[in-house]
Amino acid sequence: MTDTAAWWRSAVIYQVYIRSFADGDGDGIGDIAGLRQRLDHIADLGVDAIWINPWYPSPLADAGYDVSDYRDVDPRFGTLADAEALVREAHERDLRIILDIVPNHTSSEHEWFRAAVRTGPGSPERDRYIFRPGRGPGGDEPPNDWRAMFGGSAWTRVTEPDGTPGEWYLHLFDVEQPDLNWENPEVRADFEKTLRFWFDRGVDGFRIDVANSLIKEEGLPDVGDKQHHDPGPHPHWDRDEVHDVYREWRALADTYDPPKVFVAEAWVPEADRFARYLRPDELHTAFNFDFLKAAWLAPALRESVERTLREHAAVGAPPTWVLSNHDVARHTSRLARDPDAGIGTSLDSMLDVPADLELGLRRARAAALLIFALPGGAYVYQGDELGLPEVEDLPEASLDDPTWRRSGHTQRGRDGCRVPIPWSGDGPPFGFGPGDDQPWLPQPEWFSRFTVEREDKDPESVLTLYRRALRIRHDVPALGDGPMTWLDVPPGALGFARDPGFALLLNVDAAPFALPEGAEVLVASGPLTDDGRLPQDTAVWLRIR
Repeated sequence: MTDTAAWWRSAVIYQVYIRSFADGDGDGIGDIAGLRQRLDHIADLGVDAIWINPWYPSPLADAGYDVSDYRDVDPRFGTLADAEALVREAHERDLRIILDIVPNHTSSEHEWFRAAVRTGPGSPERDRYIFRPGRGPGGDEPPNDWRAMFGGSAWTRVTEPDGTPGEWYLHLFDVEQPDLNWENPEVRADFEKTLRFWFDRGVDGFRIDVANSLIKEEGLPDVGDKQHHDPGPHPHWDRDEVHDVYREWRALADTYDPPKVFVAEAWVPEADRFARYLRPDELHTAFNFDFLKAAWLAPALRESVERTLREHAAVGAPPTWVLSNHDVARHTSRLARDPDAGIGTSLDSMLDVPADLELGLRRARAAALLIFALPGGAYVYQGDELGLPEVEDLPEASLDDPTWRRSGHTQRGRDGCRVPIPWSGDGPPFGFGPGDDQPWLPQPEWFSRFTVEREDKDPESVLTLYRRALRIRHDVPALGDGPMTWLDVPPGALGFARDPGFALLLNVDAAPFALPEGAEVLVASGPLTDDGRLPQDTAVWLRIR
């Protein structure tokens, strides 16, 4: 594997949601064996690294983000030896491996939490988590008014060892995800042990789940009507003290040669606060949710790009660009809606808005060329390279996301973007596993249009476009990390140049317009007009003089 210390500044990283990528043993659940069998598909795309969602032992109350052992592999996904073999085989293909780490909470089945409940109030075991007495007569009310991200109170009461109603524990997410106490030195030391465990096995970095949490305000005051996305101080999001943790992690990562890397999942609404996570002695990169949420309108896209570049430049960090992931509705389906409809990133926000999937596919192709041309790095969620839409009508009986349960079966949650991807054939399971067993989430019949097998043979497919664009990205010195300059283009379009000799033009909703005289088309997201103009919802890469 090529050793370039700053590879992450320009990297395109492929996200594997392991339960839904490929099933190697035929039980209907994706696993490490399936991923190893399909490594060449990822390598052939031309990406630089793979980010793998949690593969640790877990009850899967929240898709593996409820971890019961951070230093092992869930038997449903394979063994530690399988994981080590995957790392070696990925490195042989010049692919780096990034794992997920979940520091805010463990599973309620983690040995630490079981000990905390078993030993009772005031014990050292209980101090690893956030337990508090309840309010009101008999302590029957939660300690404060905090709400869980998946709905309901963020507090659950335990039964003490003597059988009496006892203290309450904090869980900012699901009831089966108790929050850790990051004021406890034992917690900090154990996570550093976990980092070293995987780094020593060749893993190249970590994506940090909800990196802006961990630290809670002393005294745990009520939050009132303040929302998690509101600017200003918050009692359990984006506390200043969290940066001490990441300085320690960065110092550890820098002891390796080449240094290991971190990417933050940090939903921080204020640009200056967000940039703090990317200071030179903290984390390397962070997901750009601002761009992911931008409407398909030229002014909104440009404003997001400018804001992103400005806040990253302030700390010398490269931006990242992402269209989809395992927590949001697939962008093909989001882009199939009217951009003025005000939809969010969730399936539930867009179910009542009419969709035009052919339009969504055109926009998705153009959006891919946009993110691959912008300065910095980019992420590809498995299935993006196929143009895969969201599955919006999964049977209710199959829904697995805790949001469905915690909302009283009123919000469908995130399962529609997690349906196992189609590899081959004309019907389920579409080559997902070696047999005919159906996968853990049902695949619709219309997936037959989006199989890897079918798109591999189609020179105009989304898969072909991704491969072509990423090959060019590696070959063109102007692309990746570095500056860009906006170009004068018609209202409703975007255009920028990158030195030496590269330009992107994107027509969002302008009348078709001519390309610069003498420009050479490197790749286009769709056909130009008969007279060579750029139509709406189309992007083009150009070699310019």
